[in-house]
Amino acid sequence: MNEAVEKVKSQMRKGILEYCILLILHRKEAYSTDIINALKQNELIVVEGTLYPLLSRLKTAGLLSYTWVESTQGPPRKYYKITEKGEEFLAELHSAWHEIRNTVDLLMQGIPQDENTPTDNVENIIAL
Repeated sequence: MNEAVEKVKSQMRKGILEYCILLILHRKEAYSTDIINALKQNELIVVEGTLYPLLSRLKTAGLLSYTWVESTQGPPRKYYKITEKGEEFLAELHSAWHEIRNTVDLLMQGIPQDENTPTDNVENIIAL
């Protein structure tokens, strides 16, 4: 695929990553590996080196908190959960997502789609 297209796709993924993480944590608290697995199941591949700084930034902003939970398989694990401030932020992101999606959908009207056009897998994780 064209290098320029790959760069844009990467930027698009980065742009929705914070939103997707908050959506996951909206459902239940989760360990970082659980977050990565949920993202992978929905075809948004993220590595730990990308996730940890983002979780730290969200925690610093007061959007997430965490608790340490003892593990039977090693050291204690940090489980993240969304805060009340995070829920409010998520609601704003949800509104913004729908505005952006509606705009793109309007712009796409009349553009022929073929069977190779990917489906919107992000929709699977954004239903609140």
